[in-house]
Amino acid sequence: MDVTMPLVEARGVSKGFFGNPVLKAVDIALYPGRVHALLGENGAGKSTLINLLSGALRPDGGTILMDGRPVTKLTPQGARAAGVAVVQQELSLAAELSIAENIGLGATPRRFGLIDYRALRDRAAAVSALVGLTEPLDMPVGDLPLGRRQMVEIAKALFRRPRVLILDEPTSSLSAHEAGVLSGLVRTLAAGGVAVLYISHRLNEVQALCDHVTVLKDGMVTADRSLADVSAEGLVRLMVGRDPGDAFPAFAPATAGEELIRVDGFSAGAVRDVTFSARAGEIIGIGGLIGQGQEDFLLGLYGAIPATASKAEICGVGHLLASVAAATAAGLAYVPADRKKEGLVLTHAISANLLLPSLGRLMRRGLRDRTGEASLVADLARQFSIRGDTDRFVQALSGGNQQKVALAKWLPLAPRVLLLNDPTRGVDVGTKREIYLMLRAFADAGKLIVLLSSDTPELVHLCDRVVVFRQGRVVATLAHDKASEEAIVGAAMGLGIEGVAA
Repeated sequence: MDVTMPLVEARGVSKGFFGNPVLKAVDIALYPGRVHALLGENGAGKSTLINLLSGALRPDGGTILMDGRPVTKLTPQGARAAGVAVVQQELSLAAELSIAENIGLGATPRRFGLIDYRALRDRAAAVSALVGLTEPLDMPVGDLPLGRRQMVEIAKALFRRPRVLILDEPTSSLSAHEAGVLSGLVRTLAAGGVAVLYISHRLNEVQALCDHVTVLKDGMVTADRSLADVSAEGLVRLMVGRDPGDAFPAFAPATAGEELIRVDGFSAGAVRDVTFSARAGEIIGIGGLIGQGQEDFLLGLYGAIPATASKAEICGVGHLLASVAAATAAGLAYVPADRKKEGLVLTHAISANLLLPSLGRLMRRGLRDRTGEASLVADLARQFSIRGDTDRFVQALSGGNQQKVALAKWLPLAPRVLLLNDPTRGVDVGTKREIYLMLRAFADAGKLIVLLSSDTPELVHLCDRVVVFRQGRVVATLAHDKASEEAIVGAAMGLGIEGVAA
């Protein structure tokens, strides 16, 4: 194997949309056996570069090379034939099809012109074992939680036996165990000569796993170097062009106000017999391994799934809220983890998404108040630093700005309780800090924040208390001064922690 020649290379590629340059003369080379990190803040051009390397877009200028040969009209089919496989941050699975059918999607083995289901199952089983998928292969993918669907997406890429594997935020919805399995798999693939391009905002993963880094800022390469001896702070400095400072706002104990949530004997979905209370002004963290009932807890409080309780009072209502409409009317708002599927209407404008929850309140004598709508959109865009034309489709925004829209749209309803499901998943370090500052300001203004996060440092640094779930039950409640990463992970894994209230 010639390890001196890149398997895929971009030389001086540029790309713009509607006159707006997104990539400017970018170079990157992916070599066999190397795990290559691609870093940059949201909007830096990473997704556009991935789409150029995989044939989904064509460059306006510059050249894409495969095995040292220029490719003038690279298509997704041509890239796949050359051995390029992409695992996008936003999943591309068919919920109604089985795990096996999704793994083989687009590359299903055939015999006499028909799908060879035996060969499909055999190959899908082998790939599933590599990524730790133990669920029945005939299970519909739609029945899986988000983290397991992510593993199916990775298995689908491996099914094609790639020479070049592009992973975009692959661990953003994975448990610690699943992330460890993926890290081991990436190392094995690289040792076998696969070129891996790894995009992640989790810098500890990048440092542990990657050999080389290319950094994009404002569509240009600002660094292309070995990762040896580069600290996490150094990576942030390369990405944002300044010293990182504190990633989190300074913690100040909450001035707790009125009790806004109290439930005893609460059950919903996988959650069983939970007692929980929280007050205005607090940020309460919800932690634990993925799939232990945390999401069902939020959805049950929000009236999105059936729930029961021996006693409940939520925002002054003396019983559980039976529907999303009832929860919204009571003053609750919910921001889902899967913003593209559940939080936004991608083919609608930014302005339309910002207005969705408030349209009924903006009506005047049965007609839409266009002036009021425009004023509200402008205020929200300014408050959340959502720049540019708000008539653009929301799908044109970076992941971080999409998340701002998913959060901002609720503010006109003046909710008293914000239920947040992994609000910084797949968001760059700069936008994360913006969101953290917003959450702190919301709490200081007397709102209650209930923050479910798979990013343990967020729970440690932001929250007044962290409630840890395991197997559908609360196994620990950690005060801020006791909420270390080790304590949270230990409780989530069933390890006894002295002095921790369950």
